[in-house]
Amino acid sequence: MQTNLADFLRDTPDGEEADAILRKCVHCGFCTATCPTYQLLGDELDGPRGRIYLIKQMAEGAPVSRLTQAHLDRCLTCRNCESTCPSGVQYGRLVDIGRRYVDRQVQRSLGERAMRYVLANVVPNRKLFGALFEVGRRVRLALPAALRHKIPPRHNVGAWPTRTHARKMLMLAGCVQPAMMPSVNTATARVLDALGIETVVASEAGCCGAIRLHLGQEADGLDDVRRNIDAWWPHVESGAEAIVMNASGCGATVKEYGHLLRNDPAYASKAQRISALTRDLAEILPDFTDQLIALARRADAPRVAFHSPCTLQHGQQIRGKVEALLRGLGVDVALPADSHLCCGSAGTYSILQPALSKQLRDQKLACLHATQAEEIVSANIGCLCHLQSGTSTPVRHWVELIAQRL
Repeated sequence: MQTNLADFLRDTPDGEEADAILRKCVHCGFCTATCPTYQLLGDELDGPRGRIYLIKQMAEGAPVSRLTQAHLDRCLTCRNCESTCPSGVQYGRLVDIGRRYVDRQVQRSLGERAMRYVLANVVPNRKLFGALFEVGRRVRLALPAALRHKIPPRHNVGAWPTRTHARKMLMLAGCVQPAMMPSVNTATARVLDALGIETVVASEAGCCGAIRLHLGQEADGLDDVRRNIDAWWPHVESGAEAIVMNASGCGATVKEYGHLLRNDPAYASKAQRISALTRDLAEILPDFTDQLIALARRADAPRVAFHSPCTLQHGQQIRGKVEALLRGLGVDVALPADSHLCCGSAGTYSILQPALSKQLRDQKLACLHATQAEEIVSANIGCLCHLQSGTSTPVRHWVELIAQRL
């Protein structure tokens, strides 16, 4: 695709990146076949190829409208299109650039601006979000159904291991996970402890930056990135062998730190090192399969359906590892039809695009229920909560299933 960048983008880092990505696109349309919003809406401009054209027009100086903004807003950034693109178009990076520049030219309504401000300043703030979430949990039964279903009831999370080990791995606790599903972090620490690895959580680390970055607030999102690097760096220097991610959305973002700060002379090399150390739990535990099999109880395991988050299979290109590990531990794992499609959670998407998000969730749940599984397991906090809001079938992180069997 030939481009002729407008003056406001020419010779800028965003412009150079957008130009390189746009030039890879050959208009083949393979991406439309796997785009969830295109399949729902049937509109070329609600698929990757159409959105790429919109971004190209914007980059070349054409006027943009509220309609342009709406088509980009409806993108899930699931990156399914990247998995099917034969030309290697990095659409996720392109759409983030496009959204930022369209938002600079198109004024949002007061209501939209207020909602985005709240999402960008409350959700990434672990203490504030935790306090508000606890209030919501206390009055959960009095809330409207749409809100009540987003607040999982409290359950026993188990004890955090107290043993120390020579081997240490950092873990990002996350911004919403400690309040919404603290059992995931505890289960991760317990499993690693059983394998002789100590889990270290840097208290100063917080949101991975994804929320603000995907809302177009680049400066604040990059501040989140730098804060995490500063929090982790002393542990990296003292020998932490990996940074464990048990939320695939966070993992996909942290693996991008090197790219995000490539032009920051103070942080570029550190960011590259952090990205290189970052590994999803699905990349770590399979190396210990034999040890986990030896530790696992031989009790009957439930039949589970595994929903692979987009940030795991498309963002990080990790496929098959969770299923193989669980099956090795004697768990009957089923994959739903259309397992490559998004469940509709997509970070803040379920709040900003509730109608489309609910349609995608219900489609995904229909496929998951068709497997006749007793439980649903996944690998990202957003997917877990979103799916649970639409079903009575238990939904939990796959590492919790392993922790239970140790």
